[in-house]
Amino acid sequence: MHIRESFTLAVDALRANKVRAILTSIGVIIGSASIVLVVTVALTSRKYVISQIEAVGSNLVWAELVKTPEKAQPLDYELTLDDMADVQSSVPGVADVAGIYAVPMAVVVHAKTRPATLIGVTEGYQAIRRLVILRGRYFDAEDMEARSKVCLITKELAERIFGLENPVGQNLHMGELTFTIIGVFRERVSTYGLSEIEEESVIIPFTLVKYYTGREVIRTLYAQATGPEMVPVVQRKMLMLLKSRHPAQAEYNVRTLSSILSAARTISLALTILLVVIAFIALLISGVGIMNIMLVTVRERTREIGIRKAVGAAPKEILMQFLVEAFLLSGGGAVIGILLGLAIPVLVQQLLPGNLRVPVSTTSVVVAFLVSCSTGIFFGWLPAKQAANMEPVESLRYE
Repeated sequence: MHIRESFTLAVDALRANKVRAILTSIGVIIGSASIVLVVTVALTSRKYVISQIEAVGSNLVWAELVKTPEKAQPLDYELTLDDMADVQSSVPGVADVAGIYAVPMAVVVHAKTRPATLIGVTEGYQAIRRLVILRGRYFDAEDMEARSKVCLITKELAERIFGLENPVGQNLHMGELTFTIIGVFRERVSTYGLSEIEEESVIIPFTLVKYYTGREVIRTLYAQATGPEMVPVVQRKMLMLLKSRHPAQAEYNVRTLSSILSAARTISLALTILLVVIAFIALLISGVGIMNIMLVTVRERTREIGIRKAVGAAPKEILMQFLVEAFLLSGGGAVIGILLGLAIPVLVQQLLPGNLRVPVSTTSVVVAFLVSCSTGIFFGWLPAKQAANMEPVESLRYE
């Protein structure tokens, strides 16, 4: 019998039992939709987490001196502006460098005193950290060169000191110096105090730090690699350079965001595998349902099978008819499930942040369809084989 005839007979059989066919396909619909949704959610969450981490600083490498609390360390252990310049000129793959020095201070505004972290930053800091300027402006080249007594403050500090008043243009006092506020900023993504910037921080040109420390040393040296593939190279070369420029006893931590990114990718992969396994379990259960319904169908249509065999239908034709029926149950459910799995992300796209797009995985669509159809054929094989092996005489006697 031609495959078209098997298809026609299978469609007629499903039409005769529409409710049964729909209920049987629900498990396949849920399973295939779950596979598409799981992969889509995993890709979206991974993309979001990685973008949040990279927003701290793209391709970032930073170095710090390992402090020993037992005793004061020699001055020649400290990182310097010369180290920063050497990293820029000697380390391959470095796009930009910056240095910072942070010291706790008291800020005085309108006779109000608040503790704050004073951070001196060099040129290149904004290019690396990409702070969001909410009001005013960032330092320009003239501010850095002329040691202008200007500063930027965090959004939290501005709200606690000035309230609803615009702080840009106002003065604040730190120690013996008076600074003019030229901007209000925040980090692009919150680091929850794990970076040098805390809730109440003030940043000033690094050239003014000497007034407070008496020396031009760097607490943290930042380097931005030209690409993700250059981050390990820059990390290794920077450590080698610092060790060659300082005494052998000095220890430095040279770190990157690679370990955090790797952990995020690993967690995302583990969750994806777990959820995909759950989706496959749903498909397995739906496969058992298909086999159960097909067994019932074969039993109900025993006399029909006997008549077809009596008029010359071969066992492989009977087998093909019921396999096509199982395929239509699982394949139809797979198509509906895939469409649902694709429609839901499109609908929730409006609720996501503006810069976040939901990627659609073609692989997940293909896998969901193939696995769903394979499940239907696999679990439909036993009932189809049972129907094909029926004896015509016994089938005709069945009431």
